[in-house]
Amino acid sequence: MAIIDLGELRDDAPPARPPRAVGRSYRCLAVLLAALVTLAGAAPAPRRIATTVPGGPGAAAFVVDDRVYVVEPTDPDGGTGRRLVAYRVSDGRPRKLWRTPLPGGGVVDVAWAVDGRLLLLGRTTNDAAWETMALDIGTGRLGWRQPGVAVPAGDLVLLRDRDGDEAETRRIDVRTGGTLWSVPTTSAELNLSQGPAGVDRMVLVHQSGTTEVFDAASGTRLVARDLRTGEPPLSRRTVVADGMVLVIGTAGGTVTGYDLDRLDVRWSVRLSQVDFADSCGRSLCVYRQAGGLLVLDPATGAIRWTDRRWAGAVGAADGRLLVGESTPTSSSYGLAVVEEATGRLVAEFGEWQIVPRVDQDGPMVAVRPGGDGRLLIAELDPAAGQARIRDALPAAGDCRAGAALLVCHRIDGSFILWRNR
Repeated sequence: MAIIDLGELRDDAPPARPPRAVGRSYRCLAVLLAALVTLAGAAPAPRRIATTVPGGPGAAAFVVDDRVYVVEPTDPDGGTGRRLVAYRVSDGRPRKLWRTPLPGGGVVDVAWAVDGRLLLLGRTTNDAAWETMALDIGTGRLGWRQPGVAVPAGDLVLLRDRDGDEAETRRIDVRTGGTLWSVPTTSAELNLSQGPAGVDRMVLVHQSGTTEVFDAASGTRLVARDLRTGEPPLSRRTVVADGMVLVIGTAGGTVTGYDLDRLDVRWSVRLSQVDFADSCGRSLCVYRQAGGLLVLDPATGAIRWTDRRWAGAVGAADGRLLVGESTPTSSSYGLAVVEEATGRLVAEFGEWQIVPRVDQDGPMVAVRPGGDGRLLIAELDPAAGQARIRDALPAAGDCRAGAALLVCHRIDGSFILWRNR
């Protein structure tokens, strides 16, 4: 199941963020430390066949299942607008399926598939507004195009749109683009709760203090309650994590956890300068404004451990967390594995940049420049405490990953494809 984690949606917020290794939003993780010995072997594993597809200086490529979609930018000299090219990569060699014009201008930021439709989310020309469009996966024919930020919710999508001062969130039939239901969200802070199939709950926090929880499938309001804590509205923030609505009081320095579907209080603890909170393994990770990670027991809010070195957790497996250092070098972060229960350091990987991915079923892939100009590819395994170097690609960067494929932009404008399974 493809899950695109968009977190809290605001009108000026980007639709995708890097993994939450550095806390809140698309922060991401990457001086190779002496800990290179923790990598699985000094030499790359046997090379996996790589191939290329055409692109261009301003092109972008996205991996969806066994396909790669290349967005070709407008070519004023050639008199062509934006185009989308689809390639199937099922036997190691890419086969072009179709090429279709894309309406409008701007850039595409995210691509994923739902029920036979390819969904593209991006900014319009000059970053004026977000828009979502759906194309037929088999032919590339445009099905519908609407303003707003779309997120997956089962076999449909939620679309948040703003028209002037009015905003609403709608549930859209992916095949037709028709609206199934809508909820006004003007002057409300919208948070989304992720389930196994995508978004399953919507939480609206109004300036009045009233918090509403809606079922994302039906649009039914499940509960509404005034969660005012005595602080001014601008002195509190709300996030959704681990089946809870968390109200962060920035003035009083408290974090209160409420049950998501009933809004009953579970616990309240004093924590100062909290910026954000999120699930990490079986724990709750809390990020401070000045940096540093706190790991809480989600049942009681009790602090399990804290460490100022880590910015946040990007992955979890078998009681271990993959964490990143608070201070990045460019877009890379120093990565390490710690015990989830105690924070004990298990292994350090050095600097890597985690590759953005839509399909969470695939391996976690990270890259960093090699000393010979090539791009090293590693598979991160928190459970084993290893970062296994898998290959080295020539003159490549700006990568995206799927469950089985990695695509990276090359200096000559083409895209190199590498199978990670």
